[in-house]
Amino acid sequence: MPFAELFLISVGLAADAFAVAMCRGLEAKRFTWKNGLLTALFFGVFQAAMPVIGYYLAALFADKIAAFDHWIAFALLGILGIKMIYEGIKEERKKRREKAEKASGKADTAPDEEDPPVPFRIKELTVMAFATSIDALIVGATFAFLDTNIWISVSVIGAVTFALSVLGVFLGSKIGKKLGGKAEIAGGVILLAIGLKILLEHLEILVL
Repeated sequence: MPFAELFLISVGLAADAFAVAMCRGLEAKRFTWKNGLLTALFFGVFQAAMPVIGYYLAALFADKIAAFDHWIAFALLGILGIKMIYEGIKEERKKRREKAEKASGKADTAPDEEDPPVPFRIKELTVMAFATSIDALIVGATFAFLDTNIWISVSVIGAVTFALSVLGVFLGSKIGKKLGGKAEIAGGVILLAIGLKILLEHLEILVL
């Protein structure tokens, strides 16, 4: 698999972690390197471990379904991409609804009080890291049907997730959830595009 394609898949997978990391930054109210790096470590490790699990589970059956592996890759990435786009659109609609309620005076307009920073708890980080990395399990299964080095792949996925998670915590502490839904939509579009490219290449409709 070309590095550029792997990098785009990594960015798409990291969209959930990025959005959640932004929410953590918003909750913490100010950025610290300890919180940023701790969040990134949990998200990056989980995001790298899940594809390995999916890869070896799927590899047990790879020889039996090689004739239609490209359809499997397209279906898995397509379903994942549509799911991420749906969740991103839902988040954007929620934000617009809350904005409309605030403008109409229905929302609570009491001034916000200054709260102390919220510590990042290990248990909460573990739950969030697992929840945002489940999709990577599916992508790992897809890798089993493609010509790709799983260890290089998961290294790139983990590194990209780590970097975007640190950035997410930082931006979240500055601007909150403004990009949360948009990040998921972009990630979903990327995964859909990669899945379609894989299908068209195996069907020899697209030659690169």
